[in-house]
Amino acid sequence: MDVACTEIFGPVVAAIPFDTEEEAIAIANHIEFGLVGAVWTNDVARPHRVMAQVNAGTFWVNGYKTINVASSFGGYGLSGYGRSSGGVEALYEYTQTKSIWVETAKDPGTTFGYL
Repeated sequence: MDVACTEIFGPVVAAIPFDTEEEAIAIANHIEFGLVGAVWTNDVARPHRVMAQVNAGTFWVNGYKTINVASSFGGYGLSGYGRSSGGVEALYEYTQTKSIWVETAKDPGTTFGYL
């Protein structure tokens, strides 16, 4: 169905029946988009198995659309226009790492090289 293979932003629900967890994962990964995913379950191990295999940038367990500005956001595949970083990950985009070592001992154990 086109509605199940297109990234639609609106009040649309496409329900596709499945028999096994593996089949549900295959259906989820069959499309070129991967913005978000969710699973509702009482089995505490199931969401860990499923979210590790579903190609989606955000994944919810027993809920949907809970977000925080400190969390990165973005999809996989053709979904969206890249990633939006939040929290400490946002700072990495403006950071270039440099190591600086300053000897402060009057008589250092070594003046060059490794200890």
